[in-house]
Amino acid sequence: MEDPFEQDAAVKAESDAVFGQENTGINFDAYEDIPVEASGRDCPPHADSFEELDLGDIIANNVRRCKYTKPTPVQRYAIPIGLAGRDIMACAQTGSGKTAAFCFPIISGLIKAGYQPTGRQRKALPAALILAPTRELTSQIYEEARKFSYQSGIRPVVIYGGAPVVNQLREMERGCDMLVATPGRLSDLIERARVSLAAIRYLALDEADRMLDMGFEPQIRRIVEGEDMPPTGQRQTMLFSATFPKEIQRLAADFLHDYIFLTVGRVGSSTDLIAQHVEYVQQDQKRETVLDCVNTVEGLTLVFVETKRGADQLEDYLLRQNLPATSIHGDKSQGEREMALRAFRSGKCRILVATDVAARGLDIPHVTHVINYDLPKDIDDYVHRIGRTGRAGKKGLATAFFTDDDFGLARSLQEVLSETGQEVPGWLANIASRHAPYGTKSRRGGGRFGGRDFRKDFGGHNNYSHQRHGGYNSGYGGGGGGYGGGGGGGGYGEYISMLAIAVYCSCFQEQEYEQEKEQMQEPSSC
Repeated sequence: MEDPFEQDAAVKAESDAVFGQENTGINFDAYEDIPVEASGRDCPPHADSFEELDLGDIIANNVRRCKYTKPTPVQRYAIPIGLAGRDIMACAQTGSGKTAAFCFPIISGLIKAGYQPTGRQRKALPAALILAPTRELTSQIYEEARKFSYQSGIRPVVIYGGAPVVNQLREMERGCDMLVATPGRLSDLIERARVSLAAIRYLALDEADRMLDMGFEPQIRRIVEGEDMPPTGQRQTMLFSATFPKEIQRLAADFLHDYIFLTVGRVGSSTDLIAQHVEYVQQDQKRETVLDCVNTVEGLTLVFVETKRGADQLEDYLLRQNLPATSIHGDKSQGEREMALRAFRSGKCRILVATDVAARGLDIPHVTHVINYDLPKDIDDYVHRIGRTGRAGKKGLATAFFTDDDFGLARSLQEVLSETGQEVPGWLANIASRHAPYGTKSRRGGGRFGGRDFRKDFGGHNNYSHQRHGGYNSGYGGGGGGYGGGGGGGGYGEYISMLAIAVYCSCFQEQEYEQEKEQMQEPSSC
């Protein structure tokens, strides 16, 4: 007869294995004043607690196991929208709980629909697909999905490039209900006839703007529109990211049907919780300056450099100074990158030198200091880099080394500092007044929310905004056919909006794809 105590011990061991990893701590009090804006037809009301959400017993128990006490702003709004079966385009600052915001509706919806797990089969037939741009982010989403789906029978699987495909195929053959994937590896396995998308009920894209910026648009369009995935309107689609500028909104709208646009906090701008300092240094003084920084600030420090070679060289230099450092970049193997991240997360190596491969989506708790050793050319990349600290309502510090090569970033950098009430050095304001920004690309977002529903520019949609739980301010009418009044326009707003999408996409794809892809390639040397 089986010993019940041994069974309990086995269950506990399994639970510890799934929930043992530390979640990024969230300072919920810092979220109380964060504004939220939503637009779209019949937007479901938000929920202020997990108890108000009809998640079901399984997810409710897993929420308690995760030690979540109350939903973050993006979860308050996005989860009810997802549970209502609506498509959503959501902008929220990094570290705000986006993964749970799309995983909870997916898992809850499958359970409530009586979904039967696929079990073992050679060709994977997932019911949910989650796309993300990098190996690290897909792995992170997968770990969270394991927690949220624990004891539900729903089996998540992760696939990404840079790792043996044989092992990933073996995992899929054991059963694949939720597939977390990078576009490249998924396209490869679709071509091998090892994955079918015919049963997809839920599609989620995390860091969607980054995937498009990185040149993944053709692969994503093929996956979503060119394979056997059910079309728009016959599946639920959720797009989440830290930024959604207008051009990305227009492209992404092809995948959405009657969607709700949600923006939380200063999307596309840096958070007020991060103290930002900009230091003017000579190129040959950077190493000496970075030593001063890492020796005066305790805790985990993330140092961003521009090139892979630069990452290796700075890591070697720090190690020679007897500082516990490691590095990650695109030339590192998946095993090397995972080992470096484990050492950094655990505090064994308190300094991580990284290229932009680590700039988006990685959930690393307790990063107290981000150093831009080399400033990026794009202000959005600066925002995403410093977003590795000040996460989930916690305070952080960001230091940037500004050299004579960075004059083109001065004006945008001044704007970011001003937006969040940071001190703008006089020398930076002087440079900003005398030098034009890099290229012609304007500052994305900005202002209070940083993201705006572009449909408002082509006719109204019902919308409301909510701040500090103070209630709704509803706006109706307008050209897009709002409820009751608003002065005409009828249904023309929606027609014009969709026409603009089609025209813009055809022009943008041809003219900008190669340029954007080239810009996003990570340089291999100085």
